Amino acid sequence: MHRKIKEATADRLRRKRRRDAGMVTSEYAMGIIAAVGFALLLYEVVTSGQVRTELQDIVKKALSARM
Repeated sequence: MHRKIKEATADRLRRKRRRDAGMVTSEYAMGIIAAVGFALLLYEVVTSGQVRTELQDIVKKALSARM
């Protein structure tokens, strides 16, 4: 009897895992679109005038620092 219960429980767990095994193609596509949109937004922010100047100042300070 215990064996039947264990087998039934194991079968239910296997079926449950199989149902939600991973993403489907549409989910990958939406993830890629979101990542590209975020990358474009980040690129626009980083290449804006004020941020570009700040980043250049940080790099100049780092390169001119004495060790």
